[in-house]
Amino acid sequence: MFIWFNFYKQLCVMVDFSYKNSTSSMVILKCIGPDRFFLERAIFPQEVFSSMAPEGSQLEIWGIESYGPNLEERLRVTAPSIAEDPIAA
Repeated sequence: MFIWFNFYKQLCVMVDFSYKNSTSSMVILKCIGPDRFFLERAIFPQEVFSSMAPEGSQLEIWGIESYGPNLEERLRVTAPSIAEDPIAA
């Protein structure tokens, strides 16, 4: 198990990311990455969510409307440059 984890870690670079829900309603954050990586989390208003994901993963921010879910934003997880703000939105 340890050998496989080290091998996977070398192939897949994990990146720290944060997302701030600056809206007045709850949103659903979905992170879809390579090799079946998937993360889904409800983010409350003004909450800052931090996690790690494989570099290049896609973040989808879904709002809840009266008629159903609505894709509000799509972002890419990338390694931050030195001058970049670590919060995605």
